[in-house]
Amino acid sequence: MKAETLPTQGAAQDLIRFSHALSLEAVPGTVIESAKWCLLDSLGCALFGSLQPWAKIMAEEMLAEGSKGRSSIVGRKETLAAPGAALCNGTATHGFELDDLLDEAIVHPGAVVVPATLAAAEAIDAPGSRLLLGIIAGYEAINRVSLAIGLEPARRGHHQTALAGPLGAVIGAGVVMNLSPAHLTAAVGLACSTASGTKSFAAGTGGGMMKRMHAGRAAETGVRMSQLAARGFTAPPSALDGHFGLLEVFSGKSARPEQLNADLGERWAVEQVYVKVYSCCAWIQASVQQLVAMRGPQPLNAQQVKKLQVGVCSYAARNNGSVAPPDTMGAQYSLPYCAALALTADPRDPAMFAGDELDEPSRRELARRLEIVVDPEMEAAYPKHYGTRVHLELANGERHDSAVLDPHGMPADPCTEAERLDKFTRLASHVKSPAAVADIISKVRSTERLNSVRELTDLLRN
Repeated sequence: MKAETLPTQGAAQDLIRFSHALSLEAVPGTVIESAKWCLLDSLGCALFGSLQPWAKIMAEEMLAEGSKGRSSIVGRKETLAAPGAALCNGTATHGFELDDLLDEAIVHPGAVVVPATLAAAEAIDAPGSRLLLGIIAGYEAINRVSLAIGLEPARRGHHQTALAGPLGAVIGAGVVMNLSPAHLTAAVGLACSTASGTKSFAAGTGGGMMKRMHAGRAAETGVRMSQLAARGFTAPPSALDGHFGLLEVFSGKSARPEQLNADLGERWAVEQVYVKVYSCCAWIQASVQQLVAMRGPQPLNAQQVKKLQVGVCSYAARNNGSVAPPDTMGAQYSLPYCAALALTADPRDPAMFAGDELDEPSRRELARRLEIVVDPEMEAAYPKHYGTRVHLELANGERHDSAVLDPHGMPADPCTEAERLDKFTRLASHVKSPAAVADIISKVRSTERLNSVRELTDLLRN
């Protein structure tokens, strides 16, 4: 694609030019630090996620293809070509509902952008500074594209991370590779034709492993389309915000293309992430948080609970009400199961979302007794806030009422640095020794000074 064929104006072009021009010298220091925290959180999720069956299946499949490359599979000794590594690591990072979220955009940025930028950086032996720029640009892109798509496709059953994810990944990977504006425009155009993914995993009949793959596929797409564009593979420059472009096709008249370039450089997506505390759906977290506080330090017996009512937005009421989830994905999306778990066990323990725990009789019985109602305040606040109102009555006569508009971990009530380090350490320690965990933290803290990103990624393999 020749540079002179590119449009000179438009929201999508503004975003592409902004991404291409990013430099660490011009980015605020707080943004750089936020990008490091996003990187660390995603790596913790990837290390823990690498132990899950869906991540193992994906890695075995990609290794069976025999694609040779220099990009790491987190938690394994083997390496792959960059697109395959991004697919494996994205699947692992999104593998247990612990990865970060951009609330109003309703997308999971880290599970898409970090695997894509890491794989692309390893493929060209890029320095840590390029990795950070790619993360900053990728988070910005996935957030803005999802906001431009709007809520209507999600209401119809599209998975927002799967729609906007390829764009975040392709801009992140393209920035790491230092693609020219023309090549980056082509990569964005190619990625637009890969956006897809339905939310049938949230239908209440069992989610299987499909959702885990959505982030991996988006990450893979970003790397692959950037590599194709670098070789001269072209695409329509209007593929994002033009006629028959991604926004028009998925969103129609509800599209908001102005979100692609609104306040560029004034607000940064990496500073607005929601760091998850519990391994469940984002709009269930506030309920779990309040119920843990209500019950106190020790779990209750289900028989001690007389009445339990949770008020949420209508979207959560419609889509998160399964009382007997058949698998891990279903449990993580079930408000009744998670509420019962919060009262009767440790919701921070990932083991509570798998195996025989899902069929624990007293927990199932309590889940069936949960009353879900649409709360007007929570309905009005969604999707800028993921709030919940909780009413709990105990058999001994105690009554508890609480309402939380923004659960802990949201930008309005952020996790502390100590909490973020503790989360990473807990997750990574399932795979790495204490010394290795400390080494990874040290490398992430100094990412911009790494001569090669492999100084970090070598620590992620086994």
